[in-house]
Amino acid sequence: MIIRELDESYFENIKALFRSVFSAPPWNEEWSDDQLDSYIRELIEVRQPILYGLFDNDELIGMSIGKVKHWCGGTEYFIEEFCIRGDKQGRGCGRKFFSLIEEKIKDKGLDTIFLMTERTQPAYEFYKHIGFTELPDLTSFVKEL
Repeated sequence: MIIRELDESYFENIKALFRSVFSAPPWNEEWSDDQLDSYIRELIEVRQPILYGLFDNDELIGMSIGKVKHWCGGTEYFIEEFCIRGDKQGRGCGRKFFSLIEEKIKDKGLDTIFLMTERTQPAYEFYKHIGFTELPDLTSFVKEL
C-alpha cells in the first residue's frame, strides 16, 4: 500500500469511493449526483487542501480529504472526510493510512490532526484505538430551518 497526494484529476475516483463507502451500512446515505458533486468540490476546492489517497496495486482504496487550518495552538490538518473501502476495512488499512498521513503532515510542518465523527459510528472506536483523544469540552450544534 502506498499513499499519494490527490488532485482534481482524481475527482471521479474520490466521488466513487465516497459513494461506495457512505451508501453502505452503517451510514446508508443517499446522495444525488449533483449534491455529491457539489459536496466533494466544496471539500477539495479550498485555500489549502490536503487530499491523500491510499492505493493498493494502483487502486484507490482509501482517502482523506481535509485542509490546513491555522489555530492559536498551532497549524493542523483538519480532516473533513476519511474512509477506507468497505472490503478493506478491518484489515489494518486505516491504521497504516493514518501512520502514512502523520509522516506526510509532519513533513509539511503541521503538528495536529483534527477530525470529527459521531459517537454511534464504528469510526469512533477506530479513532480512539489509533490514538486520537476525544475533546470533552467541544460540542457541535445544528439548527434546522
